[in-house]
Order: sequence, then structure tokens, then C-alpha cells
Amino acid sequence: MARAAQTTEDSRQEALAGRLVETLGGRFSREMGIDVDRGEREVERWSLAATLFGTRISAAIAVRTYRLMARAGVRAPADVDRYSWDDLVDLLDRGGYVRYDYRTATRLQRLAAVLGRGGVGALRKDRMTDTRAALDALPGWGPMTVTLFLRELRGVWPGVDPPVDDRAAEAARHVGLLGEDDQPLEQLREVATRAGLDLRDLEASLVRLWLAHHREFQRCPGGPRCSGGPNARRGKPGG
Repeated sequence: MARAAQTTEDSRQEALAGRLVETLGGRFSREMGIDVDRGEREVERWSLAATLFGTRISAAIAVRTYRLMARAGVRAPADVDRYSWDDLVDLLDRGGYVRYDYRTATRLQRLAAVLGRGGVGALRKDRMTDTRAALDALPGWGPMTVTLFLRELRGVWPGVDPPVDDRAAEAARHVGLLGEDDQPLEQLREVATRAGLDLRDLEASLVRLWLAHHREFQRCPGGPRCSGGPNARRGKPGG
């Protein structure tokens, strides 16, 4: 009986994980048309895109703005110097950064200057703590942006396997993918593997769920009866 019950619970978790990713979306980089698995050029693009999440802006606006910038030729920090500050402000305005256009344009210019020819790949260190510190010092970045950036590089940069975002862990417990005593990284990796998902996509979908639904967690029964669940709207991943 215990084995049958566990099999049923495993199947429920696998189905829920699949619905979360399908409904809410997975990696933000993929949504922006970036595939970091293809190499360092795509990682450089992701570093510019991640910077756009460094303001209190919605994910939809950040995604739209990066796509617009990419079409204009600003795909990575190395491209920024080819455009004037006014050009960058115009692109940001068109994307929806009206309240943050000046500040973000300046941050993009400073980011390009700091990274120089070496790019963000030059900030990789032997120790993960040193890599995080170097990224955290980038203009317009902070702990949340670093977390977002590294989460999507899990398995791409050697040794990058960060802890699960606290927001994702809270959302996972709310819907029943995690028990109170479970280790988030190990348990969610196991669920993702059984469901045939990339852990990065599952974690990102849980962050999206948290952003859309966390204010209701105390009033929502959670688990199979969660009123948000896969039907929650997409939100801002933080930065």
C-alpha cells in the first residue's frame, strides 16, 4: 500500500510540474529568444537581458524590451557602445521603461564599460562565492539578478548549481511539490527528472507562480486545491 501511495504521489507531482511549466512558462532566457546552452555568445546576451530585470518592472516589459533591443542590434553588452545614450533611452521607452529609462540606459553603458572585451565570462571564478560576488558588483545588478542569471546557467558554466530560489521553494511547498523537510534542490531535481523537464524550467515556473500568487498563500488551501496553481498569471522574476 505504501508503495502504491508513493507511486500515486509521484505521478501527481510529475503531472503538476509539467502543467506549471506549460502554463506559466519556463526559463526567461528562452522566452527572450536566448539559448545559453549554445555557448558563451548566448550567455553574453543573457547578461544584458538579465540586467533589464534590475528595476521594478514586469517580466512582460523586460522580455518585450530585450526583443526590441535585439532587433535594433543591441543583443549583448558589447553592442551597447555602438549606440548613444539617447538611442538607448529611446529603445527603453519603446519597450515600456518610461519611468526607468534614464537610469537603465546609464546602467547599460556602465555594464558595457565594466565588462569590456572579456565579457561576463571573465567573471567566472574557481569558487562559486567569488563568482557571485563579481556578478553582484556589476552595475544595475544585485542578489536577485545574480540569482536569476545563475539559475539559468545551471549545467552551462562548470560548477554552477545554485540553491533553489527561496520564492520557488515556497511556491513548491504551497502546491505540494516539496514537503517541509525536503531539500529543495534535490527534491525538485528529482521531480523534474521524473517529469522529463529541465530543472531550470521548473524552478522558473515556480518563481512565476510565487510572483503571481504569493499574496494569496495564507488564504489559499494550496496543494491540489490551490486557487492559483498553473492558472496563475506570469509575473516579474525580480532583479
